[in-house]
Amino acid sequence: MGLGFSSFRATARLSPLRATWTTRHSTRRSFHVSSSYAEQYFNKILVANRGEIACRVMRTAKKLGIKTVAIYSDADVNSLHVQMADEAVNVGPAPTSQSYLNMDRIIQAVKDTGAQAVHPGYGFLSENAAFVGALEKAGATFIGPGVEAMAAMGDKIQSKIIAGQAGVNIIPGFNGVVRDTDHALEISRDIGYPVMIKASAGGGGKGMRIAHNDQEVIDGFKLASTESQSSFGDSRLLIEKFIEEPRHIEIQILADKHGNTLYLPERECSIQRRNQKVIEEAPSTKLDPATRKAMGEQAVSLAKGVNYSSAGTVEFLVDAHRNFYFLEMNTRLQVEHPITEYITGIDLVEEMIRVAAGRPLKLTQPEVPLKGWAIESRVYAEDPEKYLPSIGTLRKYQEPRSQTPLNEIRCDSGIVEGSEISIHYDPMISKLCSYGLNRTEAIANMKWALDNYVIQGVTHNIPLLRDVLDQPDFQAGALTTNFLAEHYPNGFRGHRLTAATWNELATGAAVVHAIRQIRNATLDREDHRTGPGELTYYPALREWSALVRRPTSATTEGESAQTTEASIHVALQGDVFVYNATNQFTVSINGGTPQRVAVEWAIESPLIRLRFLDVASPEIAVPAEITLQYLSTLPLGMRLQHYGTHFDLSILSETQSQLQRFMKEKAPLDLSKVVLSPMPGRVVSLNVKEGDVIAEGEELVVVEAMKMQNVLRAPKAGKVKTIHVAANDTVGADDIIMELED
Repeated sequence: MGLGFSSFRATARLSPLRATWTTRHSTRRSFHVSSSYAEQYFNKILVANRGEIACRVMRTAKKLGIKTVAIYSDADVNSLHVQMADEAVNVGPAPTSQSYLNMDRIIQAVKDTGAQAVHPGYGFLSENAAFVGALEKAGATFIGPGVEAMAAMGDKIQSKIIAGQAGVNIIPGFNGVVRDTDHALEISRDIGYPVMIKASAGGGGKGMRIAHNDQEVIDGFKLASTESQSSFGDSRLLIEKFIEEPRHIEIQILADKHGNTLYLPERECSIQRRNQKVIEEAPSTKLDPATRKAMGEQAVSLAKGVNYSSAGTVEFLVDAHRNFYFLEMNTRLQVEHPITEYITGIDLVEEMIRVAAGRPLKLTQPEVPLKGWAIESRVYAEDPEKYLPSIGTLRKYQEPRSQTPLNEIRCDSGIVEGSEISIHYDPMISKLCSYGLNRTEAIANMKWALDNYVIQGVTHNIPLLRDVLDQPDFQAGALTTNFLAEHYPNGFRGHRLTAATWNELATGAAVVHAIRQIRNATLDREDHRTGPGELTYYPALREWSALVRRPTSATTEGESAQTTEASIHVALQGDVFVYNATNQFTVSINGGTPQRVAVEWAIESPLIRLRFLDVASPEIAVPAEITLQYLSTLPLGMRLQHYGTHFDLSILSETQSQLQRFMKEKAPLDLSKVVLSPMPGRVVSLNVKEGDVIAEGEELVVVEAMKMQNVLRAPKAGKVKTIHVAANDTVGADDIIMELED
């Protein structure tokens, strides 16, 4: 790779993962690229970020023949972005305020490495005008907009005023800084509930709360201002009318320094949780060509009004009648930019580099293409049922790859197997994108990708992502920013088994059980190899029967014997079983018609692919092919992943099934008198002390995890008996924070 490490590299421990990056993130979609790679923009770029976005920027820089410099904190010394860079500089300890937000150290790294330009990615200093000014003084080019445009658009209060002056539709609200809680109440009552309280300098859902009454304004103002200060170093808030049943649709713009500005097709970002985007797609099912053109032209007008250059995004809220209102402008690359690259073929990072180097845009507005459909799923290390971050080591990690030109998958990540997900940074694992010639294809490709994405070692949100894709309203394109709240009013509880999906799961478990029995029977036998990687076995026993019982905690659409326990008969087709190859079985469930199933499973792999060869049968109404994941062995069964959700399945003989009915279930622990930390994080504040009498629902403690603040409230009225932590202490998931007494 021509690494050419500088002296700064000596502080980073090299890892054997270095050689893996070149093939992990490839995609078959072509981008508009320079007519000649000999055209030089910069010799060396420092990427002032970490994780997947740093890797993303480096890929384009390397494509253009530009050397890259990574910065990293102590916690990121072995991270993938450090491995990808030609040089790497340590900029401080793990806390972002001492490393990735430390402008002095980053500027010094620019000077010491001779980097001519800096790409900020998103987050951190990407929208910090002071950082842009400091780079200019240091003689380095910022790959993004100028100071004036960033300052104007980065402040949400000022940007609304400018947008109104530029003829952009704006949401009713207060165009000024909210002074305090009383002022917030006065403004909210004047606008009329519901209102949105949000950070003036914010983004990414941080420092944002919806309030439907006075009490929610009081609570929201406090939490939003604290989150804003923690995430952006700026506690200022604004308040505006919350538009009900909205769709979040944004317009990507590109502008150069020669007066050329154009807009690209929109992205739909309505699937959100706590104002953070979860699934995005491009284009939107809502917009017609006239609305797209009107929104795009207003976005261009706003950009020209502040002399904007580089890539940027103008976000709108769109109501049921396609009326649209300016929300904010992000003066940086968006997390969801890959789906725009898919449908336009434009490499947005390359365009940012070209513009920063003084080149004009390569396209005019009539030349902007729109081809196909793309979807992005944000894969997070989190518990999707509690919506709480997860930390740990990725003990097994395997990204899905495109199988054919029509099954296009792109996975932007900054991790590999063995990487650590820590409490210090955003819990995003990757941005998983799919492409199709139409929306139906893109959805099908995303389902396949999620089913084939192996992540073990941390809890992840693939169950939620996978379930959303199967919702009829999502498939119909009937989206609002309230989608998750409306479709999961009691929270997400994993995939709800139907008779069909239970048949799929039970069939997979029974076949896997049979294959494992074949494997166990060969342990003491001489290998019979027929080719590289193949082991042929002539089994004496070719039929197996068992009862497959789902866990009682698994939710179903209708309880019946069929969805709780299945009597399975499995028979191997033919006299030979070949390992690491496709074998055929016949499977009968509860005495039904035998079904032929082709099974592809290498035992060392978690991926199990089942192809149902008799799909017309009513007993197993399943898709032609499904993918399960084998997660672990249990004392009397196995843990499988199906539709993203984990299921603990018992595989029992008739005798075991009868005896297990007499086993008493272990009583759950009584946690009514303790307050546990729901996630790993830092104690921001304790609002009670030992001996205090508390009411049910009273705020007890605030825990911050990955820049989000979470209020823990009293589960019932009582008295604080013991407090086990202090402010600024670090806590783990399920750590006892305090004990209560009646």
